[in-house]
Amino acid sequence: MIRFVNVSKKYDKKSDYSLKNVNLEIGEGEFVSIIGHSGAGKSTLLKMLIGEEKPDSGEIWIEDIRVDKIKPQYLPFLRRRIGVIFQDFKLLPSRTVFENISLAMEAAGASKDTIKRDIPRLLELVGLAGKESKYPRELSGGEQQRVSIARALSHNPIILLADEPTGNLDKTNTYEIITLLLKINNAGTTVILATHDQDVVDKLKKRVVTLKNGEVVLDQTIGMYYI
Repeated sequence: MIRFVNVSKKYDKKSDYSLKNVNLEIGEGEFVSIIGHSGAGKSTLLKMLIGEEKPDSGEIWIEDIRVDKIKPQYLPFLRRRIGVIFQDFKLLPSRTVFENISLAMEAAGASKDTIKRDIPRLLELVGLAGKESKYPRELSGGEQQRVSIARALSHNPIILLADEPTGNLDKTNTYEIITLLLKINNAGTTVILATHDQDVVDKLKKRVVTLKNGEVVLDQTIGMYYI
């Protein structure tokens, strides 16, 4: 489903490699944690999957789409197949929960009827039923991240990228978010989690890919946090 073939990336000639000769395959429906210290290349790898960064060399594939060669006008269509959640939630503070999700759906071309139908379903999925009219400031950090997940799922992506999604959360909210990601994965969505949280990785008991200085140094079928 996803393939990195000899992918390398430098942001400038004087810097070290952000990614170096990365070869990686992720199958449909997998849950994979990408781990490594800050600067190991985790975020760069995720950015390449949505075409935000391009490699200096190598190939990146999602199904039959070669992402590193995709034309700019086709990037929005690619990104509709991929949901992304971040550490800092990226919610609009002046918009309600409903509006934060509906804006993303409108940008993807969803009709008003589809938006009205799907948002309550999405909020129920993430455990926020009945909170459509709340503003981000009225929600806990964990609840705000759930809104971000609902927004990321609003266009029915086949892949969900999670870039340090629990970095700003306490242990209780971290556990709840990871449980939700597992639920989404069990429903068939491929999940790629970039994290430095040892407890999360060890409890998941899923595949773990370790990056160090931009290189894949370990790929464990059922992994533990080991650097």
